[in-house]
Amino acid sequence: MAGPTSVNWNLSSNREAHHTGRFDSPELILRRGQLFTILLNLRGDTGSGQNLTFIVSTGPNPSESARTKAVFPLSKETSGGWSADLQGSQGNTLTVRISSPAYAPIGRYTLSLQSSFSSVKLGTFILLFNPWLQADSVFMSNAAEREEYVQQDAGIIYVGKAEHISVVGWNFGQFEQDILNICLSVLDRSLNFRQDPTTDVARRNDPKYVGRVLSAMINSNDDNGLIAGSWSGSYTDGQDPRNWNGSVEILKRWKRSGFRPVRYGQCWVFAGTLNTVLRALGIPSRVITNFNSAHDTNRNLSVDVYYDPRGNPLDKGSDSVWNFHVWNESWFTRTDLGPSYSGWQVLDATPQERSQGVYQCGPASVFGIREGDMHLDFDMPFIFAEVNADRTTWIYDSKTHSERKNSSDERTVGKNISTKAVGSNSRVDITEQYKYPEGSAREREVFHKALGKLRPNLLFTATYARSLEEGHWEPTISGRFKVAGILKVGQEVNLALVFKNLTSDMKKVTVNMTAWTIVYNGTLVHEVWKDSVTISLDPKEETQHPVKISYAQYEKHLKADNMIRVTAVCKVLNEGEVVVERDVILDNPSLTLEVLDKVQVQKPVIVQMLFSNPLDEPVKNGVLMVEGSSLLRGNLRIDVPTLHPKEQSQVRFEILPTQSGTKQLLANFSCSKFPAIKAMLSIDVDE
Repeated sequence: MAGPTSVNWNLSSNREAHHTGRFDSPELILRRGQLFTILLNLRGDTGSGQNLTFIVSTGPNPSESARTKAVFPLSKETSGGWSADLQGSQGNTLTVRISSPAYAPIGRYTLSLQSSFSSVKLGTFILLFNPWLQADSVFMSNAAEREEYVQQDAGIIYVGKAEHISVVGWNFGQFEQDILNICLSVLDRSLNFRQDPTTDVARRNDPKYVGRVLSAMINSNDDNGLIAGSWSGSYTDGQDPRNWNGSVEILKRWKRSGFRPVRYGQCWVFAGTLNTVLRALGIPSRVITNFNSAHDTNRNLSVDVYYDPRGNPLDKGSDSVWNFHVWNESWFTRTDLGPSYSGWQVLDATPQERSQGVYQCGPASVFGIREGDMHLDFDMPFIFAEVNADRTTWIYDSKTHSERKNSSDERTVGKNISTKAVGSNSRVDITEQYKYPEGSAREREVFHKALGKLRPNLLFTATYARSLEEGHWEPTISGRFKVAGILKVGQEVNLALVFKNLTSDMKKVTVNMTAWTIVYNGTLVHEVWKDSVTISLDPKEETQHPVKISYAQYEKHLKADNMIRVTAVCKVLNEGEVVVERDVILDNPSLTLEVLDKVQVQKPVIVQMLFSNPLDEPVKNGVLMVEGSSLLRGNLRIDVPTLHPKEQSQVRFEILPTQSGTKQLLANFSCSKFPAIKAMLSIDVDE
């Protein structure tokens, strides 16, 4: 037999059958465990194609024992492994049907034809996980969920705080040109691949393994991965994390720079990018936001927060509570743990704590987290604490180096755990998948079970229970910050500190208050206001003390998070302290996007952006960044001229839709006074 003169990959019918038609790529992209058909044109007599043997291989050192290479004849027999059978022949053309196993490693494969003398390379194809196939460990039976968690290339991510949840749009863009190739090169640049490429490629059959490697590679710690994180509040040598509209630009920039880490990301940037790579490779995944997320560094399920007597929040200790934290869930079976632990698994690419020596996190079974199964792989204690830790407040006096426990709260951590709904932009609260209802007996039971597994020597004795209460004083007053008026960047922040005397005695209270601008993870940026006051309270009296912070006071120190933390340490004469804290988020002025005509495939259409400068001073250095998969190629950058006080800007630009359906256009406007104003617009594109 002579070699083939040509091979026809049947690109469009194979890709349609394999649900890979949306990838903007000339390659054959397949899903594992599913047949595909090729046409072989052979020179000379084809006969019935006997003596034809195929070879598939992947990775730098393919081997049959590692299942990264298979040699199989053209025959009617199909094993569970790779096989090929003859569908028919016409003249010199054979129609061959090839099947891959549902456990094959994913990646780029070479297909060759072996004859008695030599082997001829027919070409390459990419093999992905297959959520459509029951035998695949990532199988997802619900079609609407599969469409959302594998095929949807845009989404929204929840940010803000538990009482003030806002949304940012995110362009996952997994089907855009070259993105799948970049996702495969993420795997090829991992520490695991560099240390032992043979084993690494062989293990790419397992979504658990692939997910964990990706959680390490999306951050740049340890391995020169994709994104460098920074929470400093100053990002002059890179891009403010709030300015990204999606993952596409980040992935392309990483490749363009010769795989140098892209600066900078924060949790939602890591999660949005990890989501892109997971969906591209065929692992169903979604982005999750946890509000009041604990970062427990010493595995005691308690997060310690410190204040000084002057009312200043302190950067003391390594624990913290983030206003929100964003991670991912991926869907696959956990054969290592047993059937009840299958389903959604937490993966977190934000570098917080090392796991097995590397900044990686997960996969951790969501079911296992709810049940407090701390002993299971991977990183269960850390994630359990993020949603379940107790928050303990301490007063630390630097003069005497003494600290006093002020209060402990079992219910503030892990609120409103949120993800985007299937098929719509509404928010779904999935808190009950992570824990039993706060305050329920079952929730405390699980907490104590978890703590018992982490600290087995900590006996739940009466002494221990007392030590938790030690120094605990039943407050005789209560305090809270109330918002008075609207919270907008450029305007005075008006709050009131409301005190109430809970007793029938007079109370004298000394109050020390401060306000700091912060980053959402609690990083203190700058003190912008302080005040002290002494107040006498009649029995059962309620009174208010006004708090006013002017724009001039906070303007230079406000970060793109728009967050200010206001605290009051209220000392009752001859008694203890009550600590009152509130984070306020100031709203940006709005950015409006509108389409000026009917939107159709391959027909250019104009979009208009409107923005009004609300300030009494000019706004300079305006830049509008726009992106949206299948609405524009790459992203658009438009310089916006200086805006005078109260002036409105109107910017028009053109988009060219390439696919029908509902698409998402995302815009980010940054300027001298507003580092990141977001807008998103859903656009229905007709055929």
